[in-house]
Amino acid sequence: MRIAHIVSTYPPYFGGMGNVVFQTASYLANYGHEVMVFTPQYYEHKEIRAKDTPSARTHTPKLQESIDYAKRLKIPISYGNAAYMPQIKQELDDFDIVHLHYPFFGTANMVRKWKEKHPEKPLVITYHMDTRSGGWKGLVFKYYASYWMPKILGSADKLIASSFDYIKVSDAAGLFRANEDKWVEIPFGVDIHQFEPRMVQDALFARHRLNPELPTVLFVGGMDAPHYFKGIPLLLDALLLLKQRDERIQCVCVGDGELREKFELRAQGMGLGEIVRFVGSVSNEELPYYYNMADLLVLPSMTRGEAFGMVLLEAMASGVPVVASDLPGVRTVARDGGMVFEPGNTHELADTIAGYFSQDTQQASWRQDVRMVAERKYAWEQVAGQLDTLYRELVG
Repeated sequence: MRIAHIVSTYPPYFGGMGNVVFQTASYLANYGHEVMVFTPQYYEHKEIRAKDTPSARTHTPKLQESIDYAKRLKIPISYGNAAYMPQIKQELDDFDIVHLHYPFFGTANMVRKWKEKHPEKPLVITYHMDTRSGGWKGLVFKYYASYWMPKILGSADKLIASSFDYIKVSDAAGLFRANEDKWVEIPFGVDIHQFEPRMVQDALFARHRLNPELPTVLFVGGMDAPHYFKGIPLLLDALLLLKQRDERIQCVCVGDGELREKFELRAQGMGLGEIVRFVGSVSNEELPYYYNMADLLVLPSMTRGEAFGMVLLEAMASGVPVVASDLPGVRTVARDGGMVFEPGNTHELADTIAGYFSQDTQQASWRQDVRMVAERKYAWEQVAGQLDTLYRELVG
């Protein structure tokens, strides 16, 4: 089967949506499908470092693998990750199925127009997330969601949500209620071979002047303005409460961006400099070892800007339980692998962290349990299998 995926970002640019598509293409190819990913030619094929792309990691994929699946189209107009790819309508004719990843401003509507001329060709759209911003961009997003989004999503033969929990409160909620039969729930996946339980590297603790005997909390996420919702200030406030209660806990924050220095200064001003380490971006090769050094991952996101939480899956696959905000979509994953707390509630977050570390005898079994959940429900092999089944049903 010839399958076309269309996405606004793709490796070597780091981004959650692009990484999902890269993994999807890789595993679908293992099923014998011919997969092509259409994406804008934003960058040359080179490593994109954290200074260019603020994130939790410096994305250094196996470039030959990612390039093999991608056809990067030259774009006459772009703004941020929005891009106008006029060639896309001609590129899609020879494919058996087309899969658009939404949002993709500038190109999604052209895919809709292509579908109008080719109603016999199945179109699948994955709704990744709502779009939010302030100022004039916020007004544009609001208009687009009310006028163009229903037309674009309405053109699909099938719509995919990573969780119905999120879709039911998203900008697409009305479309979901109007035609629930058109939607399927397929979660994002995790590479359970890259992220797996390993022996802890003492050298990593030594590098960052950390005590390997102390309970270690991990945060992984971007520290730039677009990721304002990640909740690092909330995490620092909770750590201060724990310190005031004489709870001996240390924290490692992986990620980078223009807000990192501000967060570091805040931690130092709160007297947390000895127990909180901001380590910056790390390579894809090193990242799994940071999960392995952790006893608990915390995702303290504040808003629905967090729709799923890929880091939760990476932690679970590594055998690390999680604590996350009780947000739609996020809680679907977090409850599989740990605990949730009220978004923005510093005391509840501190209590949840302390509660986990107070139950020493259960931690080993929890670590085994979350790994098993990752293998059974979220492994890319499982997710790609669900997509393969859906595609075959649509093609007939």
